[in-house]
Amino acid sequence: MVRTVISLDESDKRWLDQQAALQHVPMTEVVRQAVQALRSARQQNGDDFQALLAGTAGIWQHGDGLNWQQAVRDEWAR
Repeated sequence: MVRTVISLDESDKRWLDQQAALQHVPMTEVVRQAVQALRSARQQNGDDFQALLAGTAGIWQHGDGLNWQQAVRDEWAR
């Protein structure tokens, strides 16, 4: 395991200490859990977005989408 130093606001440090006491674990374990949860959530969201892109790629079948978009926007100016 790699050690690192981080700077926290006093209120965040107090909160971490309280969470550690509630869970009966060291404060560093609470930080590890938080980093793992954030990483997992970000990876899941990224995977979901990639799946969305893959599932919708090529569904526009009506010519150049940019031309269509510009024509619709031109209607707004009228």
